[in-house]
Amino acid sequence: MMDTIIHRLDFGATGLWFPITVSLLLAVCMLIQPKRCLSWVELYITFGVVGLAAWLSDVLVMRVLDWVDLGDAKITGIGEVLSYTLIPASLAILYLNLTTHEKRWRNSFLFTLLSFLIQAGMEYSGYMKVVSPLILYVSPIFYLIVYRFILPIHLRIIRKQH
Repeated sequence: MMDTIIHRLDFGATGLWFPITVSLLLAVCMLIQPKRCLSWVELYITFGVVGLAAWLSDVLVMRVLDWVDLGDAKITGIGEVLSYTLIPASLAILYLNLTTHEKRWRNSFLFTLLSFLIQAGMEYSGYMKVVSPLILYVSPIFYLIVYRFILPIHLRIIRKQH
């Protein structure tokens, strides 16, 4: 029984240390940083919305398009769960909390770079295997669009509801 659990969590995956470390680090930063531009309610809503969007993109990019594999491609392990639950949501919350209107472009580029470096670290550590090199071109553009346009729109929608 315990062997099955360990196998399904993919604890033996190459480079598993990287997504676990990054996930926990970003989650701690998100939780302990002073809330400047976000309230706790906005944080909770953003965490849920971005988490759902990340899991939907996991289904699209990894299952349907088969552009990348994280860990063992046949199972969803702990690294993949953390990578698609904590990393995107934590980055989105950190971005929204640190970004004023005047710093929107600068922070969009900084967080795009940070996201791409995390992606590169996943590949370098051996945890992520690129199946289609198209992901290397699409992801920075996608990150920039999310940070610069989608997340600010998301925040405006939340604030209109309150």
